[in-house]
Amino acid sequence: MRYKLSKITLMILSATAVAGNVHAQAQEVQTAEEEVEVIEVSGIRQSLTNALAEKRASDSLVEVIQAVDIGKLPDQNLAEVLENVTGIQITREAGVGTGVQIRGTNANRTEINGVSTVGSGAGRSGIDFEDVSSAIISAVEVIKSPEAKTIEGSVGATINLRTIRPLQLKEMLGSIRVQGEESSLSTDGITPRISGAWGDNWETDAGEFGVVLSGSYSEQDVTAFRPRADRDNIITSDSGVPSAQSFDFLPIQFLNQDYDNYEYETVNFAGTLEWAPSENTKLYFDAVLNDQERRQESSRVQASGVSDLRDVSVPEEFETVDFGSLDGQDLGSIQAAVRGVIPVEEGGGDPNLRFSSDTNSRITDSKVFRFGGEWQGEKLFVSAEVSSSSSDSTTPSFNTTLNFINPNVEINESNENGTPLAYDLSGGSLSYGIATGEANAPTSEQLLDPDNVVLRDVNIGQDVTENQEDAFRTDFKYYFDSYITSVDFGYRYSKTSSVSDQIRSNVGLRDFADSPRGSLFADILTAGPANFNDADGRQLYIPDFLLINPELAASDSSTVLDTLNRAIEANNAITGSDREPISSPTSQVNAFFDIEEVTHALYAQGNFEYGMFRGNFGVRYLQTDVDSVGNSVTVDAEGNQIVEQVASSGDYDFVLPRINVVADVMDDVIVRVGWSQDIRRPDFNDLSTSVTFSTSPNNSTAIGNPGLLPEKVTSFDISAEWYFAPAALLSVGYFHKERSDLHVTRQNDPFEDPTTGFRDITGPVCENGGIFNPIADINVFGPEPGVGVCVPTQTTINDDDETTQQGVEIAFQYDLSNFEESLGWASGFGLLANYTYQDFSGGAAVDSATSRANSVFARTTGIEDINVTAVQSLLDLSENSYNVTVFYEKYDLSVRARYTWREAYRSTDFGSTSSFPWGFPVVQNDRGQLNASISYDVTDQLNIGLEAVNLTRSDVEQSCVSEGALLCFQGLTDRRITFGASYTF
Repeated sequence: MRYKLSKITLMILSATAVAGNVHAQAQEVQTAEEEVEVIEVSGIRQSLTNALAEKRASDSLVEVIQAVDIGKLPDQNLAEVLENVTGIQITREAGVGTGVQIRGTNANRTEINGVSTVGSGAGRSGIDFEDVSSAIISAVEVIKSPEAKTIEGSVGATINLRTIRPLQLKEMLGSIRVQGEESSLSTDGITPRISGAWGDNWETDAGEFGVVLSGSYSEQDVTAFRPRADRDNIITSDSGVPSAQSFDFLPIQFLNQDYDNYEYETVNFAGTLEWAPSENTKLYFDAVLNDQERRQESSRVQASGVSDLRDVSVPEEFETVDFGSLDGQDLGSIQAAVRGVIPVEEGGGDPNLRFSSDTNSRITDSKVFRFGGEWQGEKLFVSAEVSSSSSDSTTPSFNTTLNFINPNVEINESNENGTPLAYDLSGGSLSYGIATGEANAPTSEQLLDPDNVVLRDVNIGQDVTENQEDAFRTDFKYYFDSYITSVDFGYRYSKTSSVSDQIRSNVGLRDFADSPRGSLFADILTAGPANFNDADGRQLYIPDFLLINPELAASDSSTVLDTLNRAIEANNAITGSDREPISSPTSQVNAFFDIEEVTHALYAQGNFEYGMFRGNFGVRYLQTDVDSVGNSVTVDAEGNQIVEQVASSGDYDFVLPRINVVADVMDDVIVRVGWSQDIRRPDFNDLSTSVTFSTSPNNSTAIGNPGLLPEKVTSFDISAEWYFAPAALLSVGYFHKERSDLHVTRQNDPFEDPTTGFRDITGPVCENGGIFNPIADINVFGPEPGVGVCVPTQTTINDDDETTQQGVEIAFQYDLSNFEESLGWASGFGLLANYTYQDFSGGAAVDSATSRANSVFARTTGIEDINVTAVQSLLDLSENSYNVTVFYEKYDLSVRARYTWREAYRSTDFGSTSSFPWGFPVVQNDRGQLNASISYDVTDQLNIGLEAVNLTRSDVEQSCVSEGALLCFQGLTDRRITFGASYTF
């Protein structure tokens, strides 16, 4: 017996004929309508039933999620929507889903209605998921096994976001939804969300017309607390320093109290116009507009210069740290400082407190347009389409740092002095605060006195990124009355461009005479957030500190800049300094790039059906020309900059065969096999010749690689699906991917003296690694304050060896609706569950321990000249993960609870530094999260609901070196509650 599709599913299948990867002909849809009976379901069950039917009918491996109702996907955030799919894991920023990994990789593509999208940065994955509201999306399609006509560029999968097609409507649709969201850690109260949609179609003398319009407006305030503690140094038992113990131990090197706050304001619009002048002809126009402002108002309280006290600060308590092993090398164990007091050093210089405000915002305007038509003849189907996707972003920032001048400690020529600190890293809490028991400890009043802070750093930015892809495609399908049911062939032209212009001004003040006191700019100062203990109730933290008002800096940067320049002028009159005013940001010519790619692609694909077998086979050919423009900056004999434009060109071509076979081995059992080849183009910034310097000595300097080649991936999939009941599924799948020319990061660290911790500060060449950064703060890496120091470099290269990704995916879906007579109310329950196992192996690129880390490992292993390395693992890949959803739907009540868990993985998201601690990406430890929702249909039109994200407020823990080894970062995230109502008419 053949599977029966609902009317809704048939509508969706025909609706995606032009937009997606199916291009199913009208004749086939009509035949299907005649053969099937209708399954009448609603709500969650309707969305699950229809999604399952679409998956089953597909000739390749596809996963589908459909909205429960207009604008009601399972989650508010698109990344979290995708987390429902087997084989998909997500990463979060301040608790908000931002990154999607499919089968262990971030190298995926995102389309809207089959149109390639571009993102706000230099990446290739497409539009940022936080930029698009799920309210305007009717379905999400994940194509894991591509066909020949699938656009190239994905390693894991292609994600297609679909909107409603007006000519498929059976009746007028209308909906409005109003909600409010509250965050447990935010201080700004409830933020609003509103969305709505309207659509209809009409029969006229000129044919059938249809229109759908949908839009949304939302605000969101998310907060996360991110404490950090660095212990990447060593005090040996035989060092003879006052802090030495009878054993080696790791002292405190750096402490940070990081408060991350992001405020989102997002406006989305999607509109579609369709016109069918005859039964076999249709024209359409789509527009998707997204406007997002992501304002950052974050702060950091940093304890710097702590490392200068490692020889005299005696810890009160220690813990044993087992480093585990890397690439078969047992790294041994060591004691580490856990609790103690860091006193002010003799002379009063360290440790010092720094108060930073960060306003690294992003304002993005993205547009996707599509215009096309299709014609269906007796044997021939023809479609043509032009499309344009653009994303224009500015990243305004006004970041400042103040040094706290402790009035109870002597001062010197530098603009910093010491503050006694207490730390307690026990119980998995990285906490520190003022050592109030010390005689020279400042009071709360002194910490909040503007006269006790001085200006240290001002970093202003107005970076601009403009990405665009214009494309034309034409597709043909010819039908045959044989085992080869049809042949698809087509051509696609695309021109993709990325322009990046860094517009910045960086000022670092290191002399006391140059640094105005806060009393000279007190009107732009504000007390920092005092609720750092709200997440975990910690007792030890710094609640009292001053900031340059981040909200004012973000909204009125010119006023803040004018105020600071007046303060510098007034300070010059007091101290006699000749410090120049802070200039407005200007274009950094050494960081500019303009890259353009032109691609021609041809494909041919045969579709077949014979007995229990169906599927497709074909080949895709592409040829790409790349033109890149950048700037070369040199200095002449007189010290003047000479800027020369550097242009480079290149090209490449690939032949990508693809095949998919589906076997309907039984009425309710399907076996799928797929084999394909694809490529992944390098990110634009990885290709550029630009160099961008940071004022921090800890941040790596990224250096582009114009010779970087696209990755090539060969994929194999096999899966079995058992549809053992209506709207039920048990599936098991295996995937295997071989990647060549994998894009990996090579970090080159500067040498640090194992005794002093100093780096080369002379420049312009770093003899023992790294690159000389002329604007970086020397900080603890030199004997005296100043700027100019060797820093790490990071370059993306092609791995010399092949890598392998393989895994197993298991999915289960079932509900009890067929047992209503026997179970009664309990028949409303249902269950969805999936599990994914993934493994990554191979590769030749390695990460190397820093010189300071090797000094530690030399003592823990007894190998004096040890140089610890580890083959690079795939970032953001968890070996094991699972997702369980329990739902109940009956008596107008709908309840859903979803628990997601993923195993530890390597990550580069570890706070305000881009260099790898200890030389390796951190390990984000195992974490689970519970989301839940409940809604009730008051009437057939009115629904009220409540949703909760991170209900159990699960925190993030990150370890350095290896999993569970040395706790070095935390992420204390919020719980978000959304409530509201929707009305359909």
